[in-house]
Amino acid sequence: MATTYIDHHLALLVHLRTILAALGEAEQVPEENHALFLERFDELLAELPRQPEDAMTQGQELIVQVFHRYPQIAHLIPRDLLWFFGGDCLHYMPDEEIELYQQLDERRFAAEEDDEEFDWEREKQLLALPDDSPRH
Repeated sequence: MATTYIDHHLALLVHLRTILAALGEAEQVPEENHALFLERFDELLAELPRQPEDAMTQGQELIVQVFHRYPQIAHLIPRDLLWFFGGDCLHYMPDEEIELYQQLDERRFAAEEDDEEFDWEREKQLLALPDDSPRH
């Protein structure tokens, strides 16, 4: 079953929030600043489903801050979030990856125009296949 575009990214944010909380529980970061950061992250989680357009700037800022504040988990930040929030987040993506996400968005927009269901994960897997692979 395909999830909505916002729901997909919200689930990724919840997962990232779990990782950030674990850092605090493991006492790998200063508690005072970390708690405030998690509060801002929770605000984003609450705002995104209600006002997606308004949450984009805050999301972009928080994702970039994760790279700066928590470099030890940079490799765990879902790539989809970088594309979703865009802006400064795109500095952490190579050009080839940006091209892949552009193609994904084109497919998503085409599916929306045709009132078709779009499965982000399935389409991403199909685009990642080598050119000579069968695509069903």
